[in-house]
Amino acid sequence: MRNHLLAIAAIAAAIGAPAAAQAQSTVGIAGPGAVVGGGAGGIAVNQRPAFREYIVRERVPNYTIPDRVVVGAVLPESGVTFYDVPQSFGETPYRYTVVNGETVLVEPRTRRIVQVID
Repeated sequence: MRNHLLAIAAIAAAIGAPAAAQAQSTVGIAGPGAVVGGGAGGIAVNQRPAFREYIVRERVPNYTIPDRVVVGAVLPESGVTFYDVPQSFGETPYRYTVVNGETVLVEPRTRRIVQVID
C-alpha cells in the first residue's frame, strides 16, 4: 500500500512539474548596452558614439547613487532628472540621464534602467 501511494505521488509530481516550471520567472543580468523589454526603442550600437558626444556637449549632470548601475535597477524617486532623447537618435519611449558616470535609458514611469550606454 505504501509503495502504491509513493508511486501515485511520484506520478502527480511528474505531471505537475512542467506547469510549475512555466510559472517560474527568469532573472538574469543583461550585458552592457542591452535593452530590456523587447529591445525596441534603445540607442542603436552605431549611434552610441554620437549619443555620448551629445551628452558631453549638453553637460548633463551626473547623479550619484549608492547602488550599482545595471539594467533592471530602479532609480530613486527624487534627486534624479530624466531628459528626452532627441529625435535624431530614433523614436523611443525612454528618457536618459547620467548616473555614477554611466549614461542610461530609463523607463520614466517606473524609473527602471532599460539600457546602459557603453
